Amino acid sequence: MELNNLKYTKGARGHKRKTYGRGFGSGIGKTGGKGTKGQKQRKSGHVRLGFEGGQTPIYRKVPKVGFNNHNFKTNYNVVTIKQLIQLGLDKIDSKALINKRIISDNKLPLKIIGNDKITKSMEVSANVFTTGAKKAIESGKGKANVIK
Repeated sequence: MELNNLKYTKGARGHKRKTYGRGFGSGIGKTGGKGTKGQKQRKSGHVRLGFEGGQTPIYRKVPKVGFNNHNFKTNYNVVTIKQLIQLGLDKIDSKALINKRIISDNKLPLKIIGNDKITKSMEVSANVFTTGAKKAIESGKGKANVIK
């Protein structure tokens, strides 16, 4: 190996950073690739979504009237039949599910969903059952107790 035989590996030398805003001759002078003048040309000139340059945005101009069901929606702790099978318990209620860390909030009503086949009989107590879940529990010679 001699000094006159040495060659650079392609891509080994880092390429120079492009120098912006150094006159028309550079090809990227004047605005430096940032378009035109104004807030978005500045260093940290990005604005949030929906910002309209200080004028009252449209989402504040439009009146909010009418019915929205979101305020009246019932939220549930949803547990599947598959999760109940994996527990392997005979009696299942919200306390047992909290102890096994399947659900975390005892304030919400419990809803059982799914239609997997159950071979073991189990007694399940919940606020709401889907028709498939109720059939699956009863087909495995179990009981589906509805809590009020």
